[in-house]
Amino acid sequence: MSGLDLSSDFVNGEEPVDVVLPCLDEAPALPAVLGAFPPGFRAIVVDNGSTDDSAKVAEELGAKVVFEPRRGYGAAVHTGLEAASSRIVCFLDADGSLDAGQLPRLVRPVRQGSVELAVGRRVATAPGVWPWHARAGNAALALLLRARGLPVHDLAPIRAVNRSALLELGVADRGFGYPLELLVRAAREGWRVHEVDVGYGRRADGTVSKVSGSLRGTLRAATDMARVWRA
Repeated sequence: MSGLDLSSDFVNGEEPVDVVLPCLDEAPALPAVLGAFPPGFRAIVVDNGSTDDSAKVAEELGAKVVFEPRRGYGAAVHTGLEAASSRIVCFLDADGSLDAGQLPRLVRPVRQGSVELAVGRRVATAPGVWPWHARAGNAALALLLRARGLPVHDLAPIRAVNRSALLELGVADRGFGYPLELLVRAAREGWRVHEVDVGYGRRADGTVSKVSGSLRGTLRAATDMARVWRA
């Protein structure tokens, strides 16, 4: 196998952690994203119907690649969760906007057993990386979640969680509503949730956001999330 070795087993006595990366036409971003993986973190790239060489690039770089033909963020995330085998599983976008080097800070409290779920709170590292329409919608949903007692300010696509607990939580949405449903169900079950500030930068050149990259994408995400909230 050429490329990076992303299959590390126990590092410094700690168990490995699988990282699920939903992926749709992210080939230009994958070398840098996977290259930033810390030791002991194993990439599972879930190809969600890419028309570029995402799967080939990921495989050549040492990632485990699985395929989910049903389009949708939640569908890709769930398929990756089922493909994972580690006790703790992380989730990370494959577009280069988030640095995998930040994952250990999310894993630590889950590994220690002080929380069931650790989530990122995005902090923009440059002007214009987070369009106003996406930022506003995200803030409104986070406010509603805090009203339910969940101490979060973001529905960021970077998180760490106990794999078996997440499977038992039964998140059913297979579209853009998945992150919201996860947090709503976590609140209902009384999960302890820890939020960590994470740097949020520009997507890799040659990739396009399926949500914040356009008003249409944001509206689609809002529709999915509204359906989840009413359920």
